[in-house]
Amino acid sequence: MRHLRNNFLLLIFIFTSIQNIIAQTESIAKESIEVYLNKFIADYTKGMRGANPKLFEEYYDEDIRLMPAFQKTLLGKENASIYHKAFFDRFDILEYKRENLETLDLGSQLSVLGTFTMKVRLKNTEKIEELNGKYIDIWKKENSKLSLISQIWNYNHHTDLTEQLKFDNIPGTVLAYQGHLPVDNDIRFELAALNQFMEEFISHGDYKIWSQLYANDVLAMFSYKPIYRDKKSLDKFLKAHVAELPIFEKLDIRNNHIDDLGTYIVNYASHIANWRNDQYSGISTGKGIKIWRREPNGSLKIVRQIATYDYNY
Repeated sequence: MRHLRNNFLLLIFIFTSIQNIIAQTESIAKESIEVYLNKFIADYTKGMRGANPKLFEEYYDEDIRLMPAFQKTLLGKENASIYHKAFFDRFDILEYKRENLETLDLGSQLSVLGTFTMKVRLKNTEKIEELNGKYIDIWKKENSKLSLISQIWNYNHHTDLTEQLKFDNIPGTVLAYQGHLPVDNDIRFELAALNQFMEEFISHGDYKIWSQLYANDVLAMFSYKPIYRDKKSLDKFLKAHVAELPIFEKLDIRNNHIDDLGTYIVNYASHIANWRNDQYSGISTGKGIKIWRREPNGSLKIVRQIATYDYNY
């Protein structure tokens, strides 16, 4: 009996020791990630202030997606570098500050959400403008390393620099003009169906159905708006937002890339909108990232979202 009791105590000791080792490993991993991300912020800030993008481009994955506001998407590290060169050739960065607000562990990827402020001056002019915005960076975990696979940002306000923030002569891609992802698995089928439903209720201004896409702990970042940090504030925005929208003669929402990470799904999407408003009409395109979470009841809910316009808006 004593032998069995001793064996039982030994098993408890071993199990507890293993749990402690796992907990320590996870703690060390999280601390390492935090240190790495803080170093990225420091290098990014230094690179922006000093017009030296090489300081932060070394963090980029070769296949990075760079999705600036008012600009075509830059696919690949080389095209991202061309964009940064064009940006620093046009603007002097007088001040820059970047702050991570949240790091969300998605499994094999990380979502980092934050805000930035910068004071810029068009070269050969005296006018200075302050830009305030927000971003989501998506990092890939691979072989105990992190690499930045996408960056997207928008601004909290309208700016007189919209036209200057567009760069026509660089190799960008309007994702909305590319083909849909083939609907050849369950996740793509589910998201394609949700897109088609979104086209309907957004076109009809049905904010109550629109609201049902989002989880209660959502963080949503729309252009020209602050961060909506909970469902209640987002619902209030959606109700006001649909009243401001133009009439959509055609709205096409399409998936460009999907990373199925299990509980979380990172969804890169774009849209084409044929719109009219009183005597004005036009065609605009945009892009964004939605991070979906599979809920206990099996439904998909958006937990993080950011959207921005392309160069032709």
